[in-house]
Amino acid sequence: MSPLRLNGSTSGYSQIDAPAVAGDQTFTLPGTGGTLVTTASAGKILQVVQATTATRTIISSTSYTDATNVAATITPTSASSKILVTFNPNLGVERNSNVTIYGAVQIVRASTAIAEYDWIALYTGVSANGYIGAFSQQHFSYLDSPATTSSVTYKMQGKVNSTASAGTIYFNGNPPTSFSTITLLEVAA
Repeated sequence: MSPLRLNGSTSGYSQIDAPAVAGDQTFTLPGTGGTLVTTASAGKILQVVQATTATRTIISSTSYTDATNVAATITPTSASSKILVTFNPNLGVERNSNVTIYGAVQIVRASTAIAEYDWIALYTGVSANGYIGAFSQQHFSYLDSPATTSSVTYKMQGKVNSTASAGTIYFNGNPPTSFSTITLLEVAA
């Protein structure tokens, strides 16, 4: 197949060569006033995926455990793309006596932990009903390089440093008014 050549208005030309693949292909050009971008410039946002949940998860474990529905899936358009992962979970820790309880969270790609954060600790005091807790909206982010064009799921997990005195970590302590959001941005490399 011969290349398609577009002559310039004063001189020169632009040439489109046929791709070296078998079978028919269709290329869709933008309409009037549109812009044809041939390559994604570095730093350009290629796609955005967001998921939000108000589902409560209560974790009473010293091992990382999935937070229910705190996950989102993206399919990168290029293996060289970066994925900016941002989590905005509503988190809390609770215990029923005067012990120190730490909560920790981590961001996981598929089954691989890619970032870990110590989050909150409770030190002193007990409420009138014997329990005390602290809840707040938090923000965590990580720039990942998954090196794939296959579908990738990112999720959040949590754990406590001790289960003594009923130590727990909560995602979404008071649904539906509290919620957690995950946003995935594919960034061209």
